[in-house]
Amino acid sequence: MVTPTPLRPASMHEEVATRLRSMIFERQLAPGQWIDELALANDWHISRTPLREALKVLAAEGLVTSVPRQGCKVTEMSEDDADELFPVMALLEGRCAFEAVRKATDAEVKGLRRLHEVLEKHAAANNIDGYYRANHDFHTRVQALAANRWLDRATNELRRFLRLLRGRQLNWPGRMAASINEHRVLIDAFEQRDAVRAERVMHDHLMAQLVALKALRANEKLQGVTHAG
Repeated sequence: MVTPTPLRPASMHEEVATRLRSMIFERQLAPGQWIDELALANDWHISRTPLREALKVLAAEGLVTSVPRQGCKVTEMSEDDADELFPVMALLEGRCAFEAVRKATDAEVKGLRRLHEVLEKHAAANNIDGYYRANHDFHTRVQALAANRWLDRATNELRRFLRLLRGRQLNWPGRMAASINEHRVLIDAFEQRDAVRAERVMHDHLMAQLVALKALRANEKLQGVTHAG
């Protein structure tokens, strides 16, 4: 009998890619920021080879943009990108909610209610960072409850680009209060086992995020003009 070859641990560049991905999602590397390969290699005590291989992975994922003879910088989501991405994510996440309502057990819905309660606490404390993290956990859980590998694949592919924004729209006045109200309606739809309503609420929840983001960006532009004047 042939002894099977032992599985190898993740290669160095995969570990580096995971670390870089986390830094991007946490905005330790900001959108548009150039990635200092030499500094990172020195900080992490690695050669630049696995770092460059990792950057190729992230470039293929769209998280970084490679510029010939200059290096890589973190991808920025333009206004056009957001306008085109949010409606697609609204469709995908709406479908996730629809299928999750139909497939989730009573125990799983109770688990989703517990995640919602965490959101409530952060909203009450006006903790934007905590709310963003809990919101990500909630949406990820709804996606998991949908238990549709094709839907999961498409949603994961695009969700990473939403994470580049890191919930910026929550900084728009009144957005977090509106968001938690939308979540209250959504969790009620789950508990009432109303898949159609859950789909509609989730879709509108994503579109409301886009409206808030556009308002925030417009205000930032106006403030920039005001300060420049």
